[in-house]
Amino acid sequence: MAKPSQKLNVAMIGAGFMGRAHSNAFLQAGHFFDIPYELKLKVVCARNREATEHFAAKWGWEEAQTDWQSVVARKDIDLVDICTPNHTHAAVAMAAAQAGKMVLCEKPLAMNYAEARRMAEAARNVRTLVWFNYRCVPAIALAKQLVEQGKVGQPYHYRATYLQSWGGDPKVADAWRFRPSEAGSGAMGDLLSHSLDLALLLNGPITELASTLKTFIPRREVDDAVLLLARFANGSIGTFEATRFATGCLNRNCFEIHGSKGAIRFNLEDMNRLEVFDCGDAAEIQGSHNVIVTGAEHPYARHFWPPGHTLGYEHTFITTLVDFLACLAKDEKFHPNFDDAAEVQKLLDAVDASAKDRSWTNVTSIA
Repeated sequence: MAKPSQKLNVAMIGAGFMGRAHSNAFLQAGHFFDIPYELKLKVVCARNREATEHFAAKWGWEEAQTDWQSVVARKDIDLVDICTPNHTHAAVAMAAAQAGKMVLCEKPLAMNYAEARRMAEAARNVRTLVWFNYRCVPAIALAKQLVEQGKVGQPYHYRATYLQSWGGDPKVADAWRFRPSEAGSGAMGDLLSHSLDLALLLNGPITELASTLKTFIPRREVDDAVLLLARFANGSIGTFEATRFATGCLNRNCFEIHGSKGAIRFNLEDMNRLEVFDCGDAAEIQGSHNVIVTGAEHPYARHFWPPGHTLGYEHTFITTLVDFLACLAKDEKFHPNFDDAAEVQKLLDAVDASAKDRSWTNVTSIA
């Protein structure tokens, strides 16, 4: 393995669930991939001093701080990673970009499309990443290759569901994700944003949509579930469902694409498998077949374990980070960046507008 030629000093703002996922990626990327940079975990910043110091010690951060403004302004920091509640993304990201730092940010990028546009413009001259990490699931990366190779043909239907079941759990009733001032939305921003990002990646732009939102818990101010119909620019139609009230589903992020030449199907709860149907197969053997996406010929997989040894959720953050570093070294644009995430935010605003108006919404009308 070649020795990295340059150091990148990393600061991370936030030390919760996503903080662990991101820290693991920063630590593990160079263990599995020949990355062009040495990543130095300089400082982690969160509000609680004692908890942040414990987090820093556990995950190998050199320092623990509580004032994010002073952290992003530091001259020894090259990259700022944001994994705080949604309402803080804009302030931290724009300050970091103004200080000339590379900015990595959790999804959804912003509270609304207007804020996302301001963030993208503020970061125009720096490198950005948004952690739509499911793009880098090997099976989903393979699905993208199959679509680009024409294996699906002309797309007819795109179906996506993101189903979780924890929305009614009284133990998390006061979580920030249920407060509109901090989250902006409920299942829509948390779950549907992932489904929309994958749809844009795999099936192209959405031109028009109709949606409905539902809140099941009395006095809760964010959506618990969202349904929508969509028309794509390529002529296909789509359905989307995202909910935190799908009893029995823990993290079921699924999509299907049906086209003139074939179909593909994916379920995150079985993330190493991609179902593929090829209309070119002889009639007597036609049927969906399972591709276990762990082989040396598959995206990313050869960097981890021998074929057949499955990958997990944490690997998707590693591969996302590795792709970003590779683009940085080659001076190429990385995707998904702030502009890509702003397009997702535009769709989320269209979903909200359609639900309020109870009508079809043209996505181009969102400003």
